Amino acid sequence: MGPMSARTHRGQDLIRPHPNSALRAERARIELDYGRRPTEGFVFGALQPHTGACLTRTYDRRNIATFVEFLDHVEAWIPAEIERIYVVLDNLPSHAAYDVLLFNLAHPRWEFVFQPKRAAYLNLIEPWWKTLKSLALKGRRFEVWSEVEQAVERATQYWNDHRHPFVWGRRRRHRIPKRYGFAAPPVSVSI
Repeated sequence: MGPMSARTHRGQDLIRPHPNSALRAERARIELDYGRRPTEGFVFGALQPHTGACLTRTYDRRNIATFVEFLDHVEAWIPAEIERIYVVLDNLPSHAAYDVLLFNLAHPRWEFVFQPKRAAYLNLIEPWWKTLKSLALKGRRFEVWSEVEQAVERATQYWNDHRHPFVWGRRRRHRIPKRYGFAAPPVSVSI
C-alpha cells in the first residue's frame, strides 16, 4: 500500500506557422523548470497480488487522518474470510503514527511490514504503481485535479476488469535462440 502523488503536466502541442510563411512547424518549447509545483492531491492504493484486485482513493492531503481513513476503506474492501493481511509500508512518519498503531490493535488480522530504509526496490507495490500511473496519466494533459481523479478511477476500473495475479520480477521477453555454427560445443555427452 502506498500513496501516489500526481500533478498536472503541460502537453507538447504542435505549433502551426502562418500558411504563407516559409517556416516549418515545430514542437512547442518549454523552458526547463526544476522547481516543485504544489501538489493538488494524492492517490492511495492497495493491491491484492493473489487476485490482482486493486483499490484506489484520492485525497486532498496526505496526513495521518487520511491514511487511517484509507485503511478503513481497505478493511471494508477485503473479504472477511481472509484471516491475515500483510501490509507493506515505507517509512513515512504517518505510517507509524499512534492512530495507525491503534488501528492495527483494533484489527488483529492486520500485520504491518516496514521496508528497510534506503531500500525502495523492496517495496513490492512500486511496479504496480508504475503500471497504474501509465494507465491513468501517461500521455494525457490535466488542467484540474478532478480530471486526474477521474483518470485514476477509470484506470482502476480497467485494471479490475482485466485483473490477473500480479507477479513481481522481470518481464519475460521473447528471445531468439542462439544458433551455433559448425564449431559449436556438443550439447550433451553420454558415455
